This record gives sequence, C-alpha cells and structure tokens, in this order.
Amino acid sequence: MGGMGGMVADRIEREVYIQAPVDRVWRVLTTPEHIRVWYAFEGCEIDPRPGGTLRFRWDEQGEFHGRVEKAVPDALFRFRLASEPDRALGAEPGDSTLVEFALSAEGPGTRLRLTESGIQELAVPDAAKAKHAEYAAATWSTALEELAALAAASHN
Repeated sequence: MGGMGGMVADRIEREVYIQAPVDRVWRVLTTPEHIRVWYAFEGCEIDPRPGGTLRFRWDEQGEFHGRVEKAVPDALFRFRLASEPDRALGAEPGDSTLVEFALSAEGPGTRLRLTESGIQELAVPDAAKAKHAEYAAATWSTALEELAALAAASHN
C-alpha cells in the first residue's frame, strides 16, 4: 500500500560529452585525487573493486559512506551511496541510492551517463525524497561539468 509516492522522481539522469578518451575519463571518475576536485572536496577514500568501500566528505554535510557494486574499467562504475551522512551503509534497502556511471567512446571523446536511482525506496517522508532528488540533480549537474573540464584538461 505505498500509493503513488507523490510526484517524486525515482531516478535522476544526466549525460555529458567529454573531450577526452575513455581511459582518462575513467581515471578522473575513480581516482580519489581527482574525485576531490570534481565532487568530494574535503576528502575521498575509495576501493574501486566490487564490495569495496568508499567515502565522500564535505565539511558542511559530513561524510557519506558507500559500497562499490560493479567496476568495469573504462565502461561502468556503480555504487550504493548512503542517503544520510556519517552512517555506515547497512544491508537493508531504504538507506541508500544506487549511483551508476556508464562510459562509452564517442568519436575522439567519451559519453558519460550518470543515473542515480532508488530515491522512491528511501525510508524517509516524501518531502525528504523530493528534497534529495532536487539536491542530487543540482549536485550531479555541477559535478559532471567539473569532471568533464578536469578530464579534458588533464593529461596524466
């Protein structure tokens, strides 16, 4: 008896074309030193293997824990990300969303698609789900622009 869950989107999708080859985009996407530039400004720890843990840190929001679900170099990076800061990721649904980056070569560059899904399943009121969706949409849009600029500029 969940009803329709109001007008909250269950997923956020963003896409960006990056003027850099897939292997470079992959490095920028999955390496802590790069992630700190385009996303987790105050810190990032990541074990990019499936089952590996990750942590993204922002001074004003706290530290968000995650768990890598799939990592296929130059193709796919998928992880669960806790919806609340400073809490370990449990096994139960409702405490995290699923974030997926899919990369594909397109001409000399890379098409990067981001999907964050599972917002409807979060164990919070609809207003909080809507807020999460709104905040995530804005955050990812900015992050992908930064990532694209960084990948296009970096040659290491």
